[in-house]
Amino acid sequence: MEPTGSGYLEFDQVSFSWPNGVNVIDQFSFSIKKPGLWMLVGENGSGKSTLFRLINGVIRPKSGKILCSLRPSMVYQNPDHQLLMPTCKSELMLSVPKSIPNNQLFNLIQSALEKVDLGAMLDRPIHTLSGGQKQRLALAGAIVSNSNLLLLDEPTALLDPQSQNSVLKVVKKLTSSSNDPITAIWITHRLEELYFCDGAAIVKNGAITKWNSGAKVFQELKSLALR
Repeated sequence: MEPTGSGYLEFDQVSFSWPNGVNVIDQFSFSIKKPGLWMLVGENGSGKSTLFRLINGVIRPKSGKILCSLRPSMVYQNPDHQLLMPTCKSELMLSVPKSIPNNQLFNLIQSALEKVDLGAMLDRPIHTLSGGQKQRLALAGAIVSNSNLLLLDEPTALLDPQSQNSVLKVVKKLTSSSNDPITAIWITHRLEELYFCDGAAIVKNGAITKWNSGAKVFQELKSLALR
């Protein structure tokens, strides 16, 4: 099940190692060529976060090629680590491209808030938001920055079940929208989230499997845990 369509991210035999010489990423090859919610699972230290750094251009591969026509934006596990301003409006102002005319700023910010179900919170102080609302505000920041590739590093790990569902629902809505859908790569340890994705892969020992349905990956991981 190879995702195909407009916009693309492709890794071609990509390897990366830290100065100690250990290959964290070892000849990764995969592609995402259409919008959707794509999930990655794997043990800590398997290379998932390193993969995100490579996509973002924070680090460069030791070998291989990374081809990407999408504009990536990170969303971290703890939203408090990336929200800096006192209100929702001022926070999103930080992410608006400088090329946007002043007379379009309000509509752009309001539209982003509505897309993440925070439409009534333009002037809301960030410290009064719940964890789930903060995480959705971080998503809105990616939207106003004109990103169309969300890199989500366990975005529900610190949230209560209701907030987990709200974030997952919003990301699913953004990736399946009939109007300018985006691409999202979501690292998760919550296996039940796999049932909501368009495709999933396992990262293990520096390698990545082929894309498969979330349900199949869920069952594969469950069967391995029972052995």
